[in-house]
Amino acid sequence: MMQIKRATMRYMMLVYSTQGADGLSPEEGERIRSGHRMVQEEARRKGILIGAEPLAPITTATTVRVQNGKTLVSDGPFAETKEHLAGYYILECENLDEAIDWAAKIPTACQGREGCIEIRPMPGLGARSEAKAPAERAAALNG
Repeated sequence: MMQIKRATMRYMMLVYSTQGADGLSPEEGERIRSGHRMVQEEARRKGILIGAEPLAPITTATTVRVQNGKTLVSDGPFAETKEHLAGYYILECENLDEAIDWAAKIPTACQGREGCIEIRPMPGLGARSEAKAPAERAAALNG
């Protein structure tokens, strides 16, 4: 019996959080970490988790710009906003609706206050099965 392969797209879920005045209490921090572990474990069981990691605090950010051929390096994040990029997930989903369902599960209070999830398709990378195809073709050509 032939198995039909589902078409998928990788989606990057950018976790934005707003820093609270007092940061997170140890209990709040554990609650947030537990929430992330639950989402990651569920996505891993379903075989769609490609990667997920928190980022170091915004105080460690470095922004690089090239203007008129000169490289300009500055400390801090690119934009002056209240929300800062706190981490990311890469999930292989069937469509945007599935990606939205997953994004709704991801905790965003990583910095002390609620934030948001920005979803971006990653069409350049292709699905895992597509990524293997060039290597398989090369092996077939090279014997």
